[in-house]
Amino acid sequence: MTDSSVVMPVEMAQILATEVTNWWEEVNESTQWQDGIFFALCGAYALVSAIALVQLVRIQMRVPEYGWTTQKVFHLMNFVVNGVRAVLFGFHHQVFLVHPKVNAGSLLDTIGSSGAPLFLGIHTARFARSLPTDKLRITYISVNVAVYLAQVVIWVFIWVNDNSTVELVGKIFMSVVSFIAALGFLLYGGRLFIMLRRFPIESKGRRKKLHEVGSVTAICFTCFLIRCIVVGVSAFDRDLTLDVLDHPVLNLIYYMVVEVLPSALVLFILRKLPPKRVSAQYHPIQ
Repeated sequence: MTDSSVVMPVEMAQILATEVTNWWEEVNESTQWQDGIFFALCGAYALVSAIALVQLVRIQMRVPEYGWTTQKVFHLMNFVVNGVRAVLFGFHHQVFLVHPKVNAGSLLDTIGSSGAPLFLGIHTARFARSLPTDKLRITYISVNVAVYLAQVVIWVFIWVNDNSTVELVGKIFMSVVSFIAALGFLLYGGRLFIMLRRFPIESKGRRKKLHEVGSVTAICFTCFLIRCIVVGVSAFDRDLTLDVLDHPVLNLIYYMVVEVLPSALVLFILRKLPPKRVSAQYHPIQ
């Protein structure tokens, strides 16, 4: 009696695991599932891109005299990156079958992994005027140039000699860049969060900035850490390879968790419009 009660759950678990495995393989091999999932990702990225564009237009209409502020650049980057992602997934057949594997997807991985933490520094410096914003911009440009040059060198090697070793190096490189991005969010965002908590004046605005900085830091650190782990593991396990047609479910989970949902959450958190500029010549009626 005891043996059968133990065997039955084990057998059921094995049957369930087999069914899930068969379903996973069936979905991966089905062109209908592939097209449905990749077009769904296309729609999700297009929606986030449209929201970022609407927010950018609203800010520009509210304070046109400010020029290109960090908030405007932030929404512009979201619009461009998510828009290009939408195009890539919309033409997934052409993108994923490019040979050698030097495609726009790799470029976007480089943009997302290298520029984000330092851009957060520039953006959140609006909340702390004492921080050296100019030095942050210089560092931002320098690090991006260095990362792009390294990525171009890897692309050249892949173009000249498309082999597994060079591809492995490229994936490890992106994994390391993602880890540095996650570390940048944790260190800079944590530093700013602690600085705001120590601010002597208690106010509603201070609490709001604490919530914004803490939320953005936690979201971006988590998604870049996941990116680092997944890209690093996929370098050694072909069953976890991304950006291929026959892994649609894996791509859906990965890009929704690492890019689409975090982008949407950050846009929602930073949705507040800047205050209108009051003209120096305006005097309220007494």
